[in-house]
Amino acid sequence: MILILATRNKGKVREIKTILNMPALTYRSLNDFPDLPEVIEDGSSFLENARKKARTISKSLNLPVLADDSGLEVDILAGDPGIYSARLSGPEATDRKNNEKLLALLKGVPKEKRTARFVCVLVLFHPSGQWLHTEGSCEGHIAPAPRGDQGFGYDPIFYLPEFQKTMAELPLKTKNRISHRARALEKMRPHILSLVKDAE
Repeated sequence: MILILATRNKGKVREIKTILNMPALTYRSLNDFPDLPEVIEDGSSFLENARKKARTISKSLNLPVLADDSGLEVDILAGDPGIYSARLSGPEATDRKNNEKLLALLKGVPKEKRTARFVCVLVLFHPSGQWLHTEGSCEGHIAPAPRGDQGFGYDPIFYLPEFQKTMAELPLKTKNRISHRARALEKMRPHILSLVKDAE
């Protein structure tokens, strides 16, 4: 069965494939369909954005689609950057620029007030119009400076007290067990398995 992963982010594709570990699936990402128009993520929540991506792409390709919208919520910033996590530093945002911008916003904020969480919302959309969603989160703090070279996004500044490491310092095997995306995918797994069985 072909499952479309509604992202061009190669890091996300790699994570999803590794965590699901389902040989019966053939994965395709948006990188395999360069002519597809970009879906404008103009929703007011992770769920709205993920559902719009999944529905639009599923209707275009007539295939089941798994879409993810995820981001970082920082408590002292009232939950920002949230759905704007990927674009925090502007239209030309990069992971490095986003990390630098967030650290600048938190300059002088003490450790105990730097609480944050990664949030992931997944939507599985079938061409029939049926869809469902799962969510996962991972609690931590924003570190004072980047550390580690694993992962992507805000991983170098997302500190996990129980490991005394940032997400970017964790072995990928550990990250893929405890991350927000891993938790959402574990909840999604039985629904994807059901799709696979129906396709056999």
